[in-house]
Parts: sequence; structure tokens; C-alpha cells
Amino acid sequence: REGWSVPAAANVSERGASTPAVAQAATGWRQRLASPRTGGLGLLALVLAVLPLVFPNNYFFEIAILVALNAIVCVGLNLLIGYAGQISLGHAGFYALGGYGSAILAARWGWPVWLSMPVAVAAVGLLAWAVGRPTLRLKGHYLAMATLGLGVIISIVLSNEDRLTGGPDGMAVPPLVLLGFTVQGETLWYAIVGLGLWLTVWFALNLIDSPVGRALRALHGSEVAAETVGIDSAQWKLRVFVQSALIAATAGALTAHYAGFITPAKASFLHSVELVIMVVFGGMASIWGAVVGAAVLTLLPQFLTVLKDYEMMAFGAILIVTMVFFPRGIVPTLQRLLSKSRR
Repeated sequence: REGWSVPAAANVSERGASTPAVAQAATGWRQRLASPRTGGLGLLALVLAVLPLVFPNNYFFEIAILVALNAIVCVGLNLLIGYAGQISLGHAGFYALGGYGSAILAARWGWPVWLSMPVAVAAVGLLAWAVGRPTLRLKGHYLAMATLGLGVIISIVLSNEDRLTGGPDGMAVPPLVLLGFTVQGETLWYAIVGLGLWLTVWFALNLIDSPVGRALRALHGSEVAAETVGIDSAQWKLRVFVQSALIAATAGALTAHYAGFITPAKASFLHSVELVIMVVFGGMASIWGAVVGAAVLTLLPQFLTVLKDYEMMAFGAILIVTMVFFPRGIVPTLQRLLSKSRR
């Protein structure tokens, strides 16, 4: 009897030890699935994969592509505004330069599109670095005015350089060619832009969860406090400014080759304001807020067309009411209410 009792006791102890381990592992998996990085990326991939199955025609594909392109720009802009706390009212200029740069290299100089796009995006990054070094030393409304002036300059140059840009009427853009295959059709473009959105969100989430993200949040809280703990505020602000410009230029290049045409309106001040409104509406310092804000404000005008002459009035009223009841943006406010209900 004693010989049998020892293995039995050992078996009980093993089961007792394994049960907390299994519970801990299950809890860890639940936390991962509920996290913005794992669960959110998985949900985004699922939504992007399921949407084409329910779209009745190409019009819905066009709207979905426009939503994804705006969301890509807003995710990059949110890194600058929401996390680093640096306002930019000329971000549409980088967006337009990405499209115009690739279009000019491909249409005027005969470059292959697979080469013109990365070269144009890299050139925009260099411009952002050169402009950001002196500009980002400013703060508050001075920085807003400087970025506004940058956007106005880019818009004027694109409108006046007729021989390169086509002037106010714009210019035709060659189609995107990859591995000898011409990318055309809404379904294929939806797949490319959807993958670009997923990669952009993945990059932003990993950036925010890294030491870089903690440095950016410290800058947003207080530059003086951040510098006292060894954070070079000028370097980090310049870095996120360039990264945000690169993301905007990439989206602009994709937009130009998808539409087959581009005009200086892409660099207008109103377009920059629209991008900032999308970020604030969805929620600053929230990657998913940028995606939701871009989606809602891109889709909303499509639903308000039935109001005809009162479309813009209704649009403005919706923005006012939303910001009154969701002062931190849609996603952060809903997250806060959800956490309160759970408690």
C-alpha cells in the first residue's frame, strides 16, 4: 500500500502543478488575442479578407480603397500629432509629392514604376529631413504656421510648374507595373492597398510598443522632463516627422498610380485639414483611432449625398456633436467607457 501511495501523491501534485500552468497559459493567450497588436491585427486582416466577399460592385471597392489610403496617411500622421505632440498642417504636401514624384519620373523620364515609387518616397523623406531640422525647433502655433507655409509652397509649386506637373489641370500617371504585369482592376488594387494598410498598422503598433514609442509619449507629455532623462527631443521629433512623411508619400504614390491622374488639389490646405480632422475625430494617440476616423469621415459624405444642398451642413453638425460627446475621439472614449463598465 505504501508503494502505491507515493506515485498517487506524486500524480496529484503533478496535476495540481499543471493546472495553474494551463490556466496561466490560457490567460496569456486570451490577453494576446485581446491586445491591439495581436488581436487587433488579426481582426483587421479578417475584415480586409471578408469585405470583398460582400461587395456587390466595383463602386464599393473604390470606396474601400480610398478608405485604406486615407487610413495609411492618418496612421502616420497620428504618430506625429497624437504621440509626439507635433502639429502639421501641411502633410498633404508630402502626400502629393509622393504621387507627383513617381508620376514625373515614370511619365516624363521613362523610369519603371517599381523604381520611380521608392525613389520618389525617398526624395520626400530627404525633403522632410531638410525641412524638419529647422522647423521642428518651433512649438505650438508657430510650428503649425510653419507647416502650413510648407504645404502652401508645395501646392503653389505644383500648380505653376506646367512643364513637369501639368499645372492646375494635373497630369496623367502611368499604371503600376510589377514583374512585367500591369496592375489594374479594383480587386487587385484592393489587395495591394489592404496589404499596405495592414503593414502600416503593424509598423505603427510595434513602433509605439518599443522604446521609440515611449520616447515619443514622453515628448508629448513634456519636452523638458523628457530631456532630463536623456531623450534628445530634436532628434526624436525629426525622426517621427520623417517617418510620417514617408508613410504619406507612399500613400500618395499608390493613389496616383491607382487613379491614373493627379492634380495639385492633393496638396491643398483643405486636404491637410481633412487629414488632421480624421486623426482627431478617431482619437489622437490611438492607431486604431486613426483607422476608424479615416473610415468614418471617408464614408460619411457618401451617405450624406441624399441631403444634397444640406450635405456640408449635416457633416459639420455631426463633427460638432461627436466632438462634444467624444472629446478624446471615438476610439479612446469608447475604450474608456468600456473599461468603466467592466469595473
